[in-house]
Amino acid sequence: MEGLAQLGAALGAGLTVLGAGLGIGKLAASALEASGRQPEAAGNLRTTMIIGAALIEGAAFFALIVCILANGAG
Repeated sequence: MEGLAQLGAALGAGLTVLGAGLGIGKLAASALEASGRQPEAAGNLRTTMIIGAALIEGAAFFALIVCILANGAG
């Protein structure tokens, strides 16, 4: 049963990292496209992008900690 808990924690951690990577990639692509269309708004877009990336990473770190704790509790 312990091996199944470790497998679940590893799968959850992998999905967390994958989701965060896709989210930040989509965020950066959209911000670069928007700054290409409207260069004068690049400063505001950069600030908004950094805040969004920090929120995505915060959620990813939280999910990783949950997976690590689930692995240790198993």
